[in-house]
Amino acid sequence: MSKILVTGAAGFIGFHLAKVLLDRGDEVVGLDSLNDYYDVSLKQARLAQIEGRNNFRFVKIDLADREGMEALFRDEKFDRVVNLAAQAGVRYSLKNPHAYVDSNLVGFVNILEGCRHNGVQHLVYASSSSVYGANTTMPFSVHHNVDHPVSLYAASKKANELMAHTYAHLYRLPVTGLRFFTVYGPWGRPDMALFLFTKAILEGKPIDVFNYGKMRRDFTYIDDIVEGVVRTLDQTAQPNPDWSGAAPDPGTSNAPYRLYNIGNNNPVELLHLIQTLETALGKTAEKNLLPIQPGDVPATYADVDDLTRDVGFKPSTSIEDGVARFVEWYKGYYPC
Repeated sequence: MSKILVTGAAGFIGFHLAKVLLDRGDEVVGLDSLNDYYDVSLKQARLAQIEGRNNFRFVKIDLADREGMEALFRDEKFDRVVNLAAQAGVRYSLKNPHAYVDSNLVGFVNILEGCRHNGVQHLVYASSSSVYGANTTMPFSVHHNVDHPVSLYAASKKANELMAHTYAHLYRLPVTGLRFFTVYGPWGRPDMALFLFTKAILEGKPIDVFNYGKMRRDFTYIDDIVEGVVRTLDQTAQPNPDWSGAAPDPGTSNAPYRLYNIGNNNPVELLHLIQTLETALGKTAEKNLLPIQPGDVPATYADVDDLTRDVGFKPSTSIEDGVARFVEWYKGYYPC
């Protein structure tokens, strides 16, 4: 049993992760600011599923609260930390850039400092497939250079990877960054496409389909994401003995630093997602076909060979199964 800090514990991934860790007997401290980026009642409903467990405690705090974070780490003495708290959303970053600096940069420094000064054995943190930005070589590999982000959100996640490497190098803090690819499933985020489409179709409203439905995404089911997080958390990052500064590998280091993609390794066209959703709902969508939006990338596709090799896991939930499970949850949570 370990004492684990899960930040973003009222969020989509954080809630699911906390449940799995609690079920296997870990002691979990869940942190969340419960901000109003989306419906706070959904965050509270997630928390209600795990509050009351004798090995769970919730702390409401903002990652950017330096003194509060210092006190939390000092008092709790965590064994391991999973940082999932962040200001999410590519399109929102075009409207409110300062939120990304406060949470994703200032907040992440506070996490790194807390780990550094309090003997944390392993920090696992959420990165994003968005870091691949203008890259077009498919599938996306952690060994590719990713220096051309196309949104501030993506830039903040790339910055997290650089900051984490610095702490791994200077202080030998083991860090693992996970690039998530379009996560979906029960208890998902209301600002994500699947959630928005489901709500609109059930209400008989048209849906906005960007890039004329030609977007391709490596949709990854929540259970697969959590399995990948747990497996990488349990395997502390190690230096790569073959790493060379003459030909630096972006995905590893001579410091205890690793990066992994967690994606379904099977990109799906947006129109196919919509067709799958229509089948699950038993209703046809009215589609408003639109051009691609600023900050969006036309396709994502994860190379997960490193994940499979190092932790023995590869996501495998089909889009048909995952969408059906989401729809079942949605209809139960939002009865028509």
